Amino acid sequence: MPEPSPNAQGMPRVLLVLPMYGGSLPVGRFAAEGLRENGCLVEVFDAPAFHPVFCALKELKVGSERLDALQNSFLQHVSQCVTAKAEAFAPDLVLSLAQAPLSIAALKRLRRAGTRTAMWFVEDFRIFTYWRAFAPYYDLFAVIQKEPFLDELEALGVRNTLYLPLAALPSLHRPLTLDERERQEFGAQLSFVGAGYPNRRKAFAGLRNLGLKIWGTEWEDDPEIAPMLQQKGERIASEDCVRIFNAAAVNLNLHSSVRADPPVAPGDFVNPRTFEIAACGAFQLTDRRELLPELYGPDETATFSDLDELREKILYYSAHPEERAAFAERARRRTLAEHTYAARMKRLLEFAAERLPDFGRREAVVWPDNMPEDLGNAVAALMRELDLPVSASFADVIAAVRGRSGVLSDAEAALLFLDEWKKLYT
Repeated sequence: MPEPSPNAQGMPRVLLVLPMYGGSLPVGRFAAEGLRENGCLVEVFDAPAFHPVFCALKELKVGSERLDALQNSFLQHVSQCVTAKAEAFAPDLVLSLAQAPLSIAALKRLRRAGTRTAMWFVEDFRIFTYWRAFAPYYDLFAVIQKEPFLDELEALGVRNTLYLPLAALPSLHRPLTLDERERQEFGAQLSFVGAGYPNRRKAFAGLRNLGLKIWGTEWEDDPEIAPMLQQKGERIASEDCVRIFNAAAVNLNLHSSVRADPPVAPGDFVNPRTFEIAACGAFQLTDRRELLPELYGPDETATFSDLDELREKILYYSAHPEERAAFAERARRRTLAEHTYAARMKRLLEFAAERLPDFGRREAVVWPDNMPEDLGNAVAALMRELDLPVSASFADVIAAVRGRSGVLSDAEAALLFLDEWKKLYT
């Protein structure tokens, strides 16, 4: 196998804790890919695997107070699973997404063990306020909003805060050539993908005559929306979202609000749909957001501020395909240059290195002496299979092997034996 540099460092290890469900779940999966693109050894704690059990508790019919106690007890158990995984994987950083099942007790335990933690809070801090209880126990706290959120975090004693907007994953969010069947299934003059928040219900009720098609959940029991709703209001897979974005002449992007009035509400954060549509090279009309101008210029994203302007611009851009294409191309270039998950995770890792002493400074690459040539060749092939660089340390490869499932190969079994031998005799 290729000889590693004697001064090479091990790969940064990140344990990424997914939420059990919800809108931040795909963001977590995309963030994992962004970390891998930055050369990290990533282990994902797949919290969604626990979600069916969590839901089954609701079927016990034991009363609300007892149910709350059971659910809290179950979440504590899942948190203990996270800490057990961290102890086995020995990460440089445990990164949680919003709504991840990591309790305060678990965060305290990780801190006592010297394990660094971070949260990427990809939700509106005004609506989801649980951050007040959890933020002080994280070493880093990344957010998608600025003031007054950053000031409020500082008032709680949270010092290591980072503004980190959402992004796109170019390997998924990309231009597609759709076949006729896909165009029939996903095509639309005007489309929207997302959940049926009150403001969206009110805003979209009057757009049926413009050919609007709606994909997503939580639109049920709305007779005005029903004729526009596609696939019976089922959850849409990320891959199908990309097909919808590519197949639409005009993609609507109205940020959510829990209030129906005003339908186009003021707001600051920019949702993931903004970046994803742009990365697909598709055209979008999005509501104006306070933080949007620093992410995209006025020639990259067309915007609206009320329903009258929305209708006016739908009609205008529907009739001007050349302008749509120019907007889409400029937005795609900007997205690929600045707004990818690889770029976001690079910034997070840089911030961790700036703020956390000794972050990521693992021991230099150490491999056992006099490894037999046939085993060396087998290990080199295994590293390629694991998508590990030649600079990966022995400990990195062992961590990757321990994270796999199934029957061990001869090379994997030999490496694990060597690892145990080193622990006993070194």
